[in-house]
Amino acid sequence: MAVDIGGTHARFALAEVADGRVVHLGEAVTLQAAEHGSFQLAWETFAQIAGRALPRAVAIAIACPVGGEVLKLTNNPWIIRPALIPEKLHVDAWTLVNDFGAIAHTVAQVGEDQLMPITGPDHALPQDGVISIVGPGTGLGVGHVLRRGGHYHVIECEGGHIDFAPLDSLEDQILKYMRHRYPRVSVERLISGPGLVNIYEALAAIEGKSLDPIGDKELWAAAMAGKDSLAAAALDRFCLSLGAVCGDIALALGAKSVVIAGGLGLRIASLLPQSGFATRFTAKGRFAPMMATIPVRCIIHPQPGLYGAAAAFAVEH
Repeated sequence: MAVDIGGTHARFALAEVADGRVVHLGEAVTLQAAEHGSFQLAWETFAQIAGRALPRAVAIAIACPVGGEVLKLTNNPWIIRPALIPEKLHVDAWTLVNDFGAIAHTVAQVGEDQLMPITGPDHALPQDGVISIVGPGTGLGVGHVLRRGGHYHVIECEGGHIDFAPLDSLEDQILKYMRHRYPRVSVERLISGPGLVNIYEALAAIEGKSLDPIGDKELWAAAMAGKDSLAAAALDRFCLSLGAVCGDIALALGAKSVVIAGGLGLRIASLLPQSGFATRFTAKGRFAPMMATIPVRCIIHPQPGLYGAAAAFAVEH
């Protein structure tokens, strides 16, 4: 079983693995996390949907650090105790991996046909060096792949929680507004699904406009449609900030390529080449020429979290 647990959804699929790689990933079943009181209850619901005995092996990608006796998701109330996984899920073998660690496994194993060019040179991902993965969704996920000598190693991290750094006077004002709401403003507070609402409301305050409450899904629809000028301005800022953060992460890790992932990443992939993303990505002062040589791609595999969970299990076992 492959499982991908995020802030909003829990996805399940049967997977076949061999020789350290994914051979086949079955059709995914998606459940709303908010409709189930725990992971075990969601697992049991999936088992009923599957209508068959489940494999006695599971790979779980989860949106939080995977160390410790109790795992608490950042944007989901479920709690998972790794030591109880064999008993609760009736499995003999299991693997736990951070959600963007799983996507890093996917990037390392899928073909170039699953990676859409966004900006930078149009050549294949490097076979030697670091590939950084950044993905906006319910939060902001970050992970890395280190390739060396025909093998790869996944580096898990919580890069979505680095500090937000404004790069112009308008972002200075956005940060000032955000500091009244949060004691610490991480990049996830702006570059995520709910983050667009924060940008939107900050811009409204700067413009002196009153707003009716709006959910992030409704706002994303308005921003993508381009019919609301304030929503469109928030989306422009979102793309600028995403470019800046992707560039910062690549610079810090010495990455030779960057891959955009996450549900929102795929949704805005076609917009990024025409936005200010590329300008902000390369705007690193004396290192701008080097940044211009880094290819940026978007992973288009429909279930990168599930595929990566299965890949992580294949590598471990």
